[in-house]
Amino acid sequence: MSYIYVVFTILLTVYGQIVIKWQVLKAGAMPLESAEKLKFLFHLVLNPWVLSAFLAAFLASVTWMAAMTKLQLSHAYPFMSLAFVLVIMLSNFFFGEPVTTLKVAGIVLVVAGLAVGSQG
Repeated sequence: MSYIYVVFTILLTVYGQIVIKWQVLKAGAMPLESAEKLKFLFHLVLNPWVLSAFLAAFLASVTWMAAMTKLQLSHAYPFMSLAFVLVIMLSNFFFGEPVTTLKVAGIVLVVAGLAVGSQG
């Protein structure tokens, strides 16, 4: 069950990143004036989707705490690198962000590091 908590932590974290990017893109460019920047950010913070991302971050913390009751931090934490992999893949799928050769190399290194780091 503890690995299920880790998976939920990863998925909730990725959800939050994707939703915030989606809503920021939808809101447009940040204004130049300080007062307008504050208004812009205030509206984003009150956006229901952004609020759901904040809730996801909170729930990710809760599921991480549950995972930490059963797993060693040094064993579980490398799995969090899968969030990096998923965000790259989903940002390409949803936002058309490029997946370059260097990013693919980074993903391969992350997965190799996960395989090595999670042993023992």
